[in-house]
Amino acid sequence: MSDNNKFYLKDSNKYIGKEVTVKGWVFNIRSSGSIVFLHLRDGSGFIQATVIKGELTVKDFTEVQKITLETAVEVKGLLREEKRAPGGYEITVKKVQIISLAQEEYPIGKKEHGPDFLLTHRHLWLRSRRQWAILQIRNEVIKSINEFLLKDNFIRIDSPMITPSACEGTTTLFEIDYFGEKAFLSQSGQLYLEAAIYSVGRCYDFNPVLRAEKSKTRRHLIEFWMMDAEAAFVDFGEILEIQEELILYILNHVINNCRNKLKLLERNSEILTMIKSPFPRITYKEAIKQLQKLGSDIKYGTDLGNDDETCLMNHYKQPIFVTHFPAEIKAFYCKKDEVDNSLALSADLLAPEGYGEITGGGQREEDYQLLLKNIKKHKYDIADYEWYLDLRKYGSVPHSGFGLGLERLVAWICKLDHVRETIPFPRMLERFRP
Repeated sequence: MSDNNKFYLKDSNKYIGKEVTVKGWVFNIRSSGSIVFLHLRDGSGFIQATVIKGELTVKDFTEVQKITLETAVEVKGLLREEKRAPGGYEITVKKVQIISLAQEEYPIGKKEHGPDFLLTHRHLWLRSRRQWAILQIRNEVIKSINEFLLKDNFIRIDSPMITPSACEGTTTLFEIDYFGEKAFLSQSGQLYLEAAIYSVGRCYDFNPVLRAEKSKTRRHLIEFWMMDAEAAFVDFGEILEIQEELILYILNHVINNCRNKLKLLERNSEILTMIKSPFPRITYKEAIKQLQKLGSDIKYGTDLGNDDETCLMNHYKQPIFVTHFPAEIKAFYCKKDEVDNSLALSADLLAPEGYGEITGGGQREEDYQLLLKNIKKHKYDIADYEWYLDLRKYGSVPHSGFGLGLERLVAWICKLDHVRETIPFPRMLERFRP
């Protein structure tokens, strides 16, 4: 049943001077005796509801005085503009009905709590205004990713969560028993998307993926959401352009639709508006030289770690592409540079302000013999990749793709200290509850 006629707090500016009914929760209460201020949320927004003793029956005002934090209520009253009120609007209450009285003291009150306590009570922490804002921005990021890709002729293809083979290396796989046969939880849907491009040309998936990485950094989750995209007849340069256009589209969408949420998070949105095309591009070799000048002890042939990315990106105000990594440290499916066969046509897009990698991708090897050689070099079981090799037997074409980590992107856009706040229920090395 449609709720098009239902009033939502996010639309308060359209109902000034009208009587409204709000169903929601009380997240703060202030009282001066004869006046009670109920701060309400309904999921779409927030408002102050003012209850004046003389304007309600004695029975109704007595009921109001019973209200505790997180009590669910239905409030009826006149909505008006009030610049002094939080949010700029206020409801002068005519009637309050308690739907469900919160009978115990709410564990997450106004006092400060440490991250361990908040993560243990994550199911309640989500109700805070800060977490609400992050979830709203996350939703808009997801929406903008889908919008952009569909406009750019990609279609969504759902890849499996259970796979017999590795995509990103065997050391971070979660192994499961699949009715007596060894299988793994997906690290990425990329290989399956490569199969689909021969049907639809351009495609993407958007799924949770799992990496068994024993990492406790502020950028890592065990389970996170990844958007992988693959495109036929697209070369290395073109796939970088698609990634750049996507990031700019996302930023523009969030800035236009979430300014109040960014403000609530104390995120300076002007920093995001300054990000323009083109994004700088430096080679891996140049990045290593810059890092060494900045005091890093990183050696050529070593992948960029979190500290390296942070160090490098503290010196850029724009996202940058780091390109042409050594082929030895990249996945078996990466195509090598024609001029220098020791380099892979791969690139990581690093976010500024020290946030590091938000996308990674490049051109895929389309030659059957070269791909077979790479699989053997990595000592993978060829039987697990026979279907993938088949793709190079029947109409193989140049193609490229990339993956985007949703939580890292949201962390940067919101300027969060830890990626654990970007997902409703984070899964980390030592935490998988609630």
